[in-house]
Amino acid sequence: MLKYTEDHEWLKADGDEIIVGITAHASEQLGDVVFVELPEVGREVAKGEEIVVIESVKAASDIVAPIAGTITAVNEDLPDSPGAVNDDAMSAWFFRIKPADGESIDGFMDEAAYQALIG
Repeated sequence: MLKYTEDHEWLKADGDEIIVGITAHASEQLGDVVFVELPEVGREVAKGEEIVVIESVKAASDIVAPIAGTITAVNEDLPDSPGAVNDDAMSAWFFRIKPADGESIDGFMDEAAYQALIG
């Protein structure tokens, strides 16, 4: 089941890890993505910490860690093919994070709440 943040990230639980990407709405707002900088695997991050840089023809943006934890994997294809975010934002994940103790995605928005947010 997908959850969503107010920063237009999607979150998907996968075992004891969370997969994080940006929504199609965010991808449309950014325009053509031309650059992606990913965090290092093994990096411990705090909730709200800027950890991914995205640049598009319109703007530069950051993805913040939705929860505290440790980065366990990154999508190695994105730096070479940043346009994949525009092609299919829901499959172009950015990173996987193992939540710190007590962190979960239960409190984030479901699909209906996110759709209400973006109108």
